[in-house]
Amino acid sequence: MRSILFFAIMAFSTLAIQAQNPETGTIAGKLVDKEMQGEPLPFANVLLKGSTKGATTDMDGLYSLDNLEPGIYTIVFSFLGYETLEVPNVEVVANKVTEVNSELGSSAASLDEVVINTVSRRDSEVALLLEQKRAIDIKESIGAKQLSKMGVSDVATATSKISGVTTSEASGDLFVRGLGDRYLYTTFNGLPVPSDDVERKNIDLGLFSTSVIQNVSISKTYSAENSADQASGTIDITSRELAGKKEFELGLDAGINTNVIGQFKSFKVSTNQKDVTAGFYSQKMSTESALNNQAWDPQINDFPVNRGYSLTAGTNIGGKARLLFTGSRDISFEYNEGTFREFRSNNLYDLFSDVEIFRKTENITALLDLGYRLNDRNRIKVTSLFINKLTDEVYESGRNAEGVVFEETSPSENLNQFVRDQNIKQTRLWVNQLHGSHDLSERNELEWALGYNLVNADEPNRIRNEVNIDGEGFVQLGRMGGFQQRKSSQRIDDTEINAFLQDKITFLKEHEDNKDVFLLLGANFRNKQRDFISRFFGVTESSFNTIHPPSIDQLSEVFTTENFQNGKLRIRRLSPDVYDARLQSYSGFANLNFGFGKWNFNAGARYQVDELDVNFDVNNYPSTLPQFTNKDYDNIYPSLNLKYSYTENSNFRLAVSRTITIPEFKEIAPFEYVSQTGQITRGNPDLEASTNFNLDLKYEFFPSAGELISLTGFFKEIKDPINRVQDRGAAGVFSFFNAGEKANVFGIELGTNVDIIKNEDSQGIELQAGLNATRMWHEQDLKNVYRDGRFIRTFQYNGKSSVGLQGASDWIFNGSINLSTQSSNPFQATLVANYASDKIYALGAPEVQTQTAVFYNDEIIEKGFVTLDLVLNQKFGEHWDLQLSGKNLLNPEVKRVQNIRPSTTGVENAETVRSYTSGTVLSLGINYSF
Repeated sequence: MRSILFFAIMAFSTLAIQAQNPETGTIAGKLVDKEMQGEPLPFANVLLKGSTKGATTDMDGLYSLDNLEPGIYTIVFSFLGYETLEVPNVEVVANKVTEVNSELGSSAASLDEVVINTVSRRDSEVALLLEQKRAIDIKESIGAKQLSKMGVSDVATATSKISGVTTSEASGDLFVRGLGDRYLYTTFNGLPVPSDDVERKNIDLGLFSTSVIQNVSISKTYSAENSADQASGTIDITSRELAGKKEFELGLDAGINTNVIGQFKSFKVSTNQKDVTAGFYSQKMSTESALNNQAWDPQINDFPVNRGYSLTAGTNIGGKARLLFTGSRDISFEYNEGTFREFRSNNLYDLFSDVEIFRKTENITALLDLGYRLNDRNRIKVTSLFINKLTDEVYESGRNAEGVVFEETSPSENLNQFVRDQNIKQTRLWVNQLHGSHDLSERNELEWALGYNLVNADEPNRIRNEVNIDGEGFVQLGRMGGFQQRKSSQRIDDTEINAFLQDKITFLKEHEDNKDVFLLLGANFRNKQRDFISRFFGVTESSFNTIHPPSIDQLSEVFTTENFQNGKLRIRRLSPDVYDARLQSYSGFANLNFGFGKWNFNAGARYQVDELDVNFDVNNYPSTLPQFTNKDYDNIYPSLNLKYSYTENSNFRLAVSRTITIPEFKEIAPFEYVSQTGQITRGNPDLEASTNFNLDLKYEFFPSAGELISLTGFFKEIKDPINRVQDRGAAGVFSFFNAGEKANVFGIELGTNVDIIKNEDSQGIELQAGLNATRMWHEQDLKNVYRDGRFIRTFQYNGKSSVGLQGASDWIFNGSINLSTQSSNPFQATLVANYASDKIYALGAPEVQTQTAVFYNDEIIEKGFVTLDLVLNQKFGEHWDLQLSGKNLLNPEVKRVQNIRPSTTGVENAETVRSYTSGTVLSLGINYSF
């Protein structure tokens, strides 16, 4: 089949020559890997000696050098870590294709004897652009090499560098074309990965450090071989593999957050840190026992300096097997200071002007990749990824004795409120995958994969205190609710089994008309199980106002065994909140591809069954209502992808599809999660899936191997859109509703990656620039709900019957400038900027259903801001690499606002409800490669 493909490319090149310039010729051929017994060698350099004209081999090792003047040439083949091969006396004849096939292998010669103009690895920018150019669907990728230039350390930050993609500082969600977490689908090597967080459908992409990835791609359009549970796209993380024959690399880095400098001698961590060893938390006692046997006050971290180290080692074994291990440990510190305010029905309820958050994060990542080539036609691969993330947070507000919590105390008491929340979050993720690919014949390729995933995402011992203070030393325990002094625990255990099988059958490949006809058949299976439990243990006074801590920094002095035994304090217990959930999805699909000449048609359909079952037993939910929900969705989801290659370097693409958005576990289970600020998020068992119609039209132009200019128009219609809504009747409560009948999103994306200065020799300078810009128009209606003709509720408020889509920014910009020198000690500087305009964090809601223009809470808006990062990289010889980076250099204020119209004045003003800065992170790193 590869031979047929090669001759098809040769023939296409010949036709292109005849159509464009009858006086030129072509050199084309195939490059194979001598170390892998003739396996194709993709992403190698093919250059004409003495010129700047060249090409990069594709996934099948094929290349083509077109529009060459007739004459004699010398071809230079090169690949990082392999010998450089020169083939002289290659004759080009007008209207002919000269075939040159060759192989490359490793060499004992040092790399400084070889001049390589581009880095050619499967994670390189050139390689990914080549893949995008040849792809059937609309897809964008960014590789580890490009991320290294930008100083990006994790996948979450990486995706925000792709056009139309942004993140929310308020929620932490990722938004693609304005659609957030619930509209995305995340895979790792093509298999789904479970979420680590009760608050999200998708796993926190920040858990994946760039040291364990090869590239990350976003398919913004749906194709039938992917899950239909998406509207904005599928994010696929491709794990790192051995590059070349051997790898061994050590890395060290250190840095500081500028916000932390002012807290250097007083940086707080929770008392749970006493039970942390090397990034792993081990609880020494039960949460209830910790009430009087563990401290309630935070402690001080003596050395809040960011630091990390990494190790990568790999080797080729016997020419058939490749083994790679990469591991890293990173510790980072962050300090936020800002404000928090909460309004209800346009009246102020809670106010804190001195909110502080101390955050320490430890991330341990280990990846093991083993590939084995049974023979020329059969290959298997085993991947195991382990991630351990420990986040320690200390939240404080009201230390200035100006904090206000509604109705906690009366004005005559002259008391204000102080709140401290200490939490440690332990996430352990273990992903295990087995992949196989088999060339059953020249026209039949079979691929399969099996996955088994485990996630433990726990908050084993959260500590919260709410006290009243007068600012002069008097401290009184909070009096409302009985759980203002509490310790709680939360545990999530996820188990998932998944698999896919797909068979590509090629019917026709004819070089005369560049025909490519194949059928892709396959099936997917996913079974995801979640067990969730949360427990609360509160402490109250037996007699009000009898226990007084010496100060807000000595609360432990009163939570003693003696005070519990003598009856001054008593324990309150809530029944555990529990839910168990199951998502089972199975599907079959068929994709028919028909390519001829400049056209390629790909039409597919997927039959997918999704069964979602959630059983729960939680507090604050009516016992008279069913304590379960079962949802079944059984549909056919079609897709159509058209590509017209107007020229060899340009494509027009059209994509049309229908998909579904299935509610997440946390959006359905009515468990109430309380944030540090006291705001509550709870699920809605009545929530239903959304259905989506997607349309994309794209033009892309590739001026050269590393350049891209693209323009995309897109439209999405979402029926029954799911939104985060401020729930009625309670301040600070957010839930999820199908708040409208329909939402529409229109948008335009511009993507550019161009060479401003192109290096002409081995000592030159290169300057590249990239800009991604997105403009969106979005709107959804707000509906009235009726049941049997009877009015139930409305989602309209403040005279609004429609509003923008939650999470969607009107404007998104991502830009970068990269300067590099080509020498024995190359230097590289990269400046990266990001901007997303205002977006809705949560929709508003009426307080009184019959007076929605007067008693309401308006939507909360996250204001737009600019981020700026600078990365400087200097290589010293073959082995040493020094990197200096500054992230978030502008340190903008992150702000959420809400329009408030007090009944006393009737004048509407935008009030800040949350604000803070994250600080600038300055880092110095050094790597040594053997």
